[in-house]
Amino acid sequence: MAEAERIIGTPEVGDDFQPEPEPEPARPTGRRRIVALLVVAVLAYLLDLGSKMLVVAKLEHQAPIELIGDLLKFEAVRNPGAAFGFGEAFTIIFTCIAATVIVVIVRLARKLYSLPWAIALGLLLGGALGNLTDRIFRAPGVFRGAVVDFIAPAHFAVFNLADSAIVCGGILIVLLSFRGLDPDGTVHKD
Repeated sequence: MAEAERIIGTPEVGDDFQPEPEPEPARPTGRRRIVALLVVAVLAYLLDLGSKMLVVAKLEHQAPIELIGDLLKFEAVRNPGAAFGFGEAFTIIFTCIAATVIVVIVRLARKLYSLPWAIALGLLLGGALGNLTDRIFRAPGVFRGAVVDFIAPAHFAVFNLADSAIVCGGILIVLLSFRGLDPDGTVHKD
């Protein structure tokens, strides 16, 4: 038995043989991805907040501004509900949903190693924060506030930049999921 171990290189009991640990595969740093998520979220949030402040100051109680005839105009609308004005009596529920989305994104950010996912989640986070700010601070009261919408395409719901960020982030997440890219940077093929 000792001869066979010597030939194949198996150490005998009592030898001071220490196998070298295999190097762990290098993982990209998550910090850079979290920074990207935060930068995208802050930009989306600030653009939304700034546009709403401008709309309230200059466009509310004024005639709509036609950009492309009747196809696209800016029109200040206070929306207590969801898209297309549905659910006006459920403003508090939409507030809770937005807060939950924010918590989930923040928790997911700890495992984030993918730049495309960081961008997608940043868009969702910035948009959710933008609409949540309206729900908390706008009339008629805390957690019941109406969202300021102003982009009014013909035959479609009036929306804002936060809504656009949420939709773009959601579409990007669907595309990333179809491609098999996970938030931790791994690719799977199902």
